[in-house]
Amino acid sequence: MSVLLLAEVNQGRLATDAVAKTLSALSPLGEVHVLVASGDSEAAAQEASRLQGVSRVLMAQDVSLAHGLAEPLAALIVSLAPAYSHIAAPATAFSKNILPRVASLLDVMVLSDVTHVHDAETFDRPVYAGNAIQTVVSADPIKIFTVRTSSFSAVGEGGSAPIERTDAVADPELSFWVEDVSVVSERPDLTSARVVVSGGRGVGSKEKFDMIIDLADRMGAAVGASRAAVDLGYAPNDWQVGQTGKVVAPELYLAVGISGAIQHLAGMKDSKVIVAINKDEDAPVFRVADYALVGDLFSIVPELTKKLEKQFS
Repeated sequence: MSVLLLAEVNQGRLATDAVAKTLSALSPLGEVHVLVASGDSEAAAQEASRLQGVSRVLMAQDVSLAHGLAEPLAALIVSLAPAYSHIAAPATAFSKNILPRVASLLDVMVLSDVTHVHDAETFDRPVYAGNAIQTVVSADPIKIFTVRTSSFSAVGEGGSAPIERTDAVADPELSFWVEDVSVVSERPDLTSARVVVSGGRGVGSKEKFDMIIDLADRMGAAVGASRAAVDLGYAPNDWQVGQTGKVVAPELYLAVGISGAIQHLAGMKDSKVIVAINKDEDAPVFRVADYALVGDLFSIVPELTKKLEKQFS
């Protein structure tokens, strides 16, 4: 029994945190081979080979794989599938675009957001916005699933897995690359940040959302937002935390002006420490908060930012 783990590669670099946490989830399943596929896979393959729990790295390089298009990647995985009992990947937008296509081509089901692997056939996944856990037993010949990485700790480095080249398959040419648009930020990535500061509808406007950004920058934190804040144009889509956004589990999650809709809580309730600031003492977010501060965020947040500025100046 062996597992094929699809690794995400961004600008030639491995998405190390997501891969390392997925390796932790896969530990009960035996030997894990990591597939690194892009236009230039050398550096990413070397990074993957150093992670603990990796038995082998499969490196595929081809112009058709350079921009993460789903169809050529799915075709490559299907060509490798007969050698594996399981095919897995972190539950990211990248993987969720590819694995359902692989499952369809192999005529099996795909399990999303797995939070626990019991054995080779039995998996846990959240349902009803995380309010219930569904245990699924799969009888498919090949199990295909994505892993909710916020539920696992990352494995360390120190491995030395061999790197084996594998050929790309013919590009189905069902889609083509136009351009990549990247947002460059000095802030930590939202899904791997140790601290996240999120703002909600209560912030009031896009201009006032700057106070959330200022506080996050002062704390060295990533910036998040509720769906309401994103829908109202206060923050960009890629800052959204929740069931339809990103799932995070930082050491500290600071929720400002967020009432705590069930969809938002599903994306952050596994945070180690949750601090909530809201003027409504009955806000649902206080039910999951470790520390609750009832008051006017427009006076609390600037004061907190000033105190941090003095402390670290």
